[in-house]
Amino acid sequence: MVTRDGIIKKTKLERFSNVRRSGLKAISLKRGDLLQKVKMTEGNDEIILVTKNGQSIRFKEKDVRSMGRTAAGVKGIRLKKADEIVGMEIIKAKKEKLKARIKEYLLVVMKNGYGKRTDLKEYRGQKRGGSGIKTANITAKTGEVISSKILTEEKDLIAISQKGQVIRTKIAQISKLSRATQGVRIMRLGEGDKVASVICI
Repeated sequence: MVTRDGIIKKTKLERFSNVRRSGLKAISLKRGDLLQKVKMTEGNDEIILVTKNGQSIRFKEKDVRSMGRTAAGVKGIRLKKADEIVGMEIIKAKKEKLKARIKEYLLVVMKNGYGKRTDLKEYRGQKRGGSGIKTANITAKTGEVISSKILTEEKDLIAISQKGQVIRTKIAQISKLSRATQGVRIMRLGEGDKVASVICI
């Protein structure tokens, strides 16, 4: 689990084996913070956190100790003022063993329809709790990062705007660019419209 303010927490799945109809507490949040993303891991994976202002951090899952349901978690990334988490992606350990054959990319998509793919090799491993490195150059033209995905075998990207416009494009047509770049336009939006969500299939 990761919160908007960059707090990360790992809890064994067995702790949720007997969920009551009224639900169970999964995490204790500080005032003003919100749960942002939840992903399944296998114990030896790596994690990439992505922020709306274009920062990212990659660290080993083992840097986050397993905690009980009601624990608050630990700092995953040190955020600058007005920044927040928008993405958490999992790099599976088994795929790292096959990296000579499987090339993985981190896709980031911005509010104004811009996006790009960056080779995962450009994201060096760090210790949890640092300020991270740049994953996108955010400008008024691109807008903030709204989504991140790790690409492996997916073929297409579907993007949907806040006003209901949808596009489908080949992932192979999205430019491969280095981390500190703006990306290219992948969706043309009407006046006042923004990208709401993306999915890779």
